[in-house]
Amino acid sequence: MEAKAIGRYLRISPIKLRLVAKQIKKKSVSEAISTLQFMNKAGAPHVLKVLKSAVANAAKNHGADAEKLYVLESVVNDGPIIKWAKRFHARAMGRAAGIHKKAAHLTIVVTDKKIKKER
Repeated sequence: MEAKAIGRYLRISPIKLRLVAKQIKKKSVSEAISTLQFMNKAGAPHVLKVLKSAVANAAKNHGADAEKLYVLESVVNDGPIIKWAKRFHARAMGRAAGIHKKAAHLTIVVTDKKIKKER
């Protein structure tokens, strides 16, 4: 049994979010939640919210026990980039560069099967 949750259009850089999402792969849900609660990274609250949603989906839709779930995969994809035309970054030799505000999509899949950890 697998359950999935997707967080879309999260206003954080995908690079910052991937740092956090990699930390919870192939861990038990209780271990992943405790790791995220004490992690001092900008993406931790986003990942925690989507992880709790995936656990709730598994419990509600499939009747799974929340304590026996494992994180099967956590994937971060690029979202749309908001380009600001009226504001800019000053660059070398009098040039200007636009401001790009990035977004990300986060997908977390949880399962009740034991996952073998790779070294």
